[in-house]
Amino acid sequence: MATLKIENVYKSYGDVKAVNNLSLTVNEGQIFGLLGPNGAGKTTTIRMIMDIIKPDQGSIEILGEKNSRWIRDLVGYLPEERGLYKKMLVSEVIQFFAQIKGVPKKVVPDRAYDWLEKFDLVDWKDKKVEELSRGMQQKLQFICTIIHEPKLIILDEPFTGLDPANTVKMVNIILDLQKAGATIIFSTHMMERVEKLCESICLVNKGKVVLTGKLSSIKSRFGQNRIKMRFEGEGDFLSNKSLVADFQKNNRFFELHPAKDVEPQIVLSAAMDEVNVQHFEIEEPSLEEIFIKVVEGDAA
Repeated sequence: MATLKIENVYKSYGDVKAVNNLSLTVNEGQIFGLLGPNGAGKTTTIRMIMDIIKPDQGSIEILGEKNSRWIRDLVGYLPEERGLYKKMLVSEVIQFFAQIKGVPKKVVPDRAYDWLEKFDLVDWKDKKVEELSRGMQQKLQFICTIIHEPKLIILDEPFTGLDPANTVKMVNIILDLQKAGATIIFSTHMMERVEKLCESICLVNKGKVVLTGKLSSIKSRFGQNRIKMRFEGEGDFLSNKSLVADFQKNNRFFELHPAKDVEPQIVLSAAMDEVNVQHFEIEEPSLEEIFIKVVEGDAA
């Protein structure tokens, strides 16, 4: 079942097409990456999902239903800009967000305590929000996002302000939420996190989908048989253009691309005729490399 289905959605501001015929499907239980450069239309898309703004054309369905008030109560949204009330106590903020999402009042204290404990914020529950560090505020915002146990969770740059230890903690909690049945849409510039978390992605640029699908399939499609090698010897084979298209040396390793129609095993065989090969690895392209290639190609 599709948790979220967007079909042929348009949104313009004057002459600017912020979203231009966007369609995507996020299946139940997925962690889905919504990616794109600044100004690509990601935030506009998220705001339409949340019914903060209306599309000019097209349809948006959540859990098989048209956007409605009761459906939005099943969604948790962590915006990139914090929306916390700085003069309120931490416990009061959680209570407020829980109540507007329909959580029974008697349930909130225990549920809030559990989340505060997970994020090491119990000792801060009676402090004002403005007394919290930037990272603490981000963790509090996250708690407010999921306190009502939403079916669909939308996270826009969830790691902002977090140190490495808390980033790892956030990642583990996101994975736990997925295991519990939540569907998660994840928008971030941290491509390494997308690679570790997301099964499928959608890359938008200039309001349009330019790349979508399972991450494994996308990497396979963009694979260039890049080879990482370490060897002892002169390595004259690297200069053979019929064998190696290009190469560079990074620290102790050489990174190279085989010439057109040359399989990596042929490069390995040629290398072994000349040098003592100590390490040979075929590397897939990183999501960051794919992102840059697609966006730059789309801009050309």
